[in-house]
Amino acid sequence: MPNHGSEQSTGGVYLLFAHEAYYPAHGQEINTSLVAAASLLHPRVRQPDGTRIHERLTHSRRPGEIVPLATLTHELDGGTLWPQVGDWAAVTADLLKLIHDRGCDALSLGLPPIARALVCSGPRSEVRVYDPTTEGYRVFGPADRIEVLVEIGKQLARTEAGRPLWPGDMPLPHPH
Repeated sequence: MPNHGSEQSTGGVYLLFAHEAYYPAHGQEINTSLVAAASLLHPRVRQPDGTRIHERLTHSRRPGEIVPLATLTHELDGGTLWPQVGDWAAVTADLLKLIHDRGCDALSLGLPPIARALVCSGPRSEVRVYDPTTEGYRVFGPADRIEVLVEIGKQLARTEAGRPLWPGDMPLPHPH
């Protein structure tokens, strides 16, 4: 039976967000990051925005669910309700700095352009790509987006293998 009010019910929910590409020492492009929802509660993340986004992110989600920032935007009336929740741009910038400073664990991804476009689009959106060989367009839709999220979920499972992303395995702090 789900325990929607408990701290434990939000464990294992993840935020996926795209950002400006960077190139770590090994040279692979990183353009998307996945963090445990609890990372939004870190004191170095803009507050109370991080807490409000965390509440929105974890509300009625299944453990293990990967939620793209674009899905939250879709749920927030196409983004018009973001001002009531928080400054997502400042929060994700803080998260990215936290990742760089090793203040939280993350799955850092170099998604190909179509996969990245799909996770940056709403859950029912389509991405049209011109194919010069056929001189036509190929349309990628919700089923393709789900496939990308499933693949990211598989990468996450391999990455976590016995240890959830930190701070995902820590209890959530009580609001003051």
